[in-house]
Order: sequence, then C-alpha cells, then structure tokens
Amino acid sequence: MAKSRFEYVRQFETHCTLLPETYIVVRIDGKKFHEFSKHYDFEKPNDARALRLMNACAKNVVLKYRNDIICAFGESDEYSFILRKDTVLFKRRHDKLSSLFVSLFSSNYVALWDKFFPDRPLDYKHLPFFDSRCVCYPSLNTIKDYLCWRFVDTHINNLYNTVFWNLIIKCGLTPQESEQKLCGTLSSEKQEILFADCGINYNNEPEMFKKGSLITNKGEITHVDVVKIIDSLFEKF
Repeated sequence: MAKSRFEYVRQFETHCTLLPETYIVVRIDGKKFHEFSKHYDFEKPNDARALRLMNACAKNVVLKYRNDIICAFGESDEYSFILRKDTVLFKRRHDKLSSLFVSLFSSNYVALWDKFFPDRPLDYKHLPFFDSRCVCYPSLNTIKDYLCWRFVDTHINNLYNTVFWNLIIKCGLTPQESEQKLCGTLSSEKQEILFADCGINYNNEPEMFKKGSLITNKGEITHVDVVKIIDSLFEKF
C-alpha cells in the first residue's frame, strides 16, 4: 500500500481481540423479525419453512468454518455458533468474527429464500437482517450451561407460543384474552389447556419446534434433547 500523509488516520482504528483459550459463541438474532414474519405471513405458532431456511443458512456457515466450529444451535430467529477454545480464526478479532458470521448468514438467507418460499418473493422494502455478538466463556462447564440455557429457552417459548396461538386460531380468543388465560400458569397447566381446549397433545408437536435445531461441524442437522447429549458433543473439545 502506498504511503501518504493521510495514513495517520489508521491509528484511530481499534481491534478488540477476544480472550485466548476461551470458548467463543457468535450468536446471531433476527432484527424486528416480528414485523418481518408478519409481512410475509409466517404460519403461527411455528413456520416450518422459515425454520428450515434458518437451518440451511446456519449449515452453510458451519461448513464454511467447520474446523473452528464445534456445533451450532438454533431456535426461532436466532442461531448460536460455538467455536473451539483454541480457535485462531481471524486472529480472534471480535469485529471480524461478529461481522463476517452475520453477513454470511444474512446473504445465505436472501439467496436461499426462493427455495423455501417460492410463492412469496422478497420485497426490497422488507428485507431480513440480523444482529450479532461474540461472547467468551471460560470453561467447558459454562459453555455447556450456555447451550442448556438456549435449549430450555426454546422449550419455554415454544410451549407458550403454541398454546397462545392455538387459543386464538382454534378457540377464537383475542390476543389479550389468550394472554390473560395463560398468565401465571405452569408448564403442566399450559399443556393441559392446550389439550383440553384445543385438542392438541404437546408431546406430538414436531421435535424441531420443541427442541430447536442442532448442527454438528459435519453439517448434520438434528432435533434432539441437547441436555442429554451435551457431553458427547464436547468429548473431543
């Protein structure tokens, strides 16, 4: 690069390097996806095509960086990519990891959209976009707890949304009435309401909805109880 008297401006650039020997989680999350899903009329409480699109995008990210990623876990409009503690990908620079993962995911989302939604062309006024963050976790136990947290969150959110939307769709309640009916209820009570009022056994709901999606560094997509298999995921790491 040719030098000039203007090159001094580079001294204002800063590069945050993530702590060495820590597991890195790059988590991407849909921005204003409530509005996005409403515009494209996503099925409630879950749109299988939208979830499969998320999985396809995440799989491409995992395969791109398979030597550095242990696994990825996704639910709804978010995905967490778990990087090895010894990774030196992009010299562990926060800005590089965060921006490149989310841009690769977003570009895949747009590129693959027609494959999953051929009947709903993307409107340039309503394009998908995501934010991202990088978080370091110091030990194997904490990274396992992180995955357990996201897995439990999947169950809690999906159970609530499944009952909430079915009370509206099948029972004719308003959103306010549905919310009021569920206020303060326990998990078992929500499942009883779903069965008694809507005729739906929550246990028969698709595993992808209840348990989220797990992608290994081989690109294999499964829908399993992460808590039960978490030790096997990290036995080499």
